[in-house]
Amino acid sequence: MSRRLRAALLVTGALGLGLTGAAIARDHGMDGVRGHGRWSALSPEDRAAFTDARIAALHAGLKLNADQEKLWPPVESAIRDMATLRQQRREAMRNRPKLADDAPAALRAMADTATARGEALRKLADASQPLYASLDQDQKRRAMILARPMDGHGMRGGRHHGHDEDHGPGGGDR
Repeated sequence: MSRRLRAALLVTGALGLGLTGAAIARDHGMDGVRGHGRWSALSPEDRAAFTDARIAALHAGLKLNADQEKLWPPVESAIRDMATLRQQRREAMRNRPKLADDAPAALRAMADTATARGEALRKLADASQPLYASLDQDQKRRAMILARPMDGHGMRGGRHHGHDEDHGPGGGDR
């Protein structure tokens, strides 16, 4: 891949990361549920485009060698699965009972969401372990920088600046 193409992918990915990171950090309603911010207003096509851009930025930024490249597809698949899970969660949130209306049902729905997210995170951890083990220190540093906006928890310097269990690395689709 040419240097110019890589640079363009990184710029595109960084732009997508910045835009989606800002949108995700906003708009939690009275019951802690998002839904009225810029990210919510994006179309599924927009979210898919941001997912693609973020994955491309991470991939390009890692500068994988030929052996590492073989370990990338399961990682990308797990990231995309998390993006799909986030979309499904968004749709489910629209239909789940309000805490004030039916607290036990709402709590069960939240528990189901947490369980599904935990399973997806485990899949991502398992998929990324071989690739991560093969990365040199520079690649690991770049991975942490590029993946940081995908964490969705506003982690900066080890502190939480927001609470949103929905956005894991996969971030993609934010």
